[in-house]
Amino acid sequence: MLDIDAARTELNARKEELLARQVRVSRHTRHREDPLPQDFAEQAVELENGETLVALDQELSQELRRIDKALARIDAGTYPDCEACGEPIGEERLRALPYSVLCIDCAEDAAQRG
Repeated sequence: MLDIDAARTELNARKEELLARQVRVSRHTRHREDPLPQDFAEQAVELENGETLVALDQELSQELRRIDKALARIDAGTYPDCEACGEPIGEERLRALPYSVLCIDCAEDAAQRG
């Protein structure tokens, strides 16, 4: 049986980890505003690093939104239910992806539809 309190604890721990990581990424992103080095090769590396940091920040933000949604679903009492069909998502799936909103069947259908 799914332990909702354990899921909440795991989601909150992951959220804290991601928030700390986001602070570090933000700190590095601010350094991008410094003048670029004179050397063209160094400039290329700096620009590539900056693009990577922006992409990483976007991924962190997306996962944080998923976690917040999962925590809201726990509070609403709908956490273990698939948003598409209403059936249980499944304990194994929620342990693997604690912010899942779809059961495996609905997730596969959604993936096939694109």
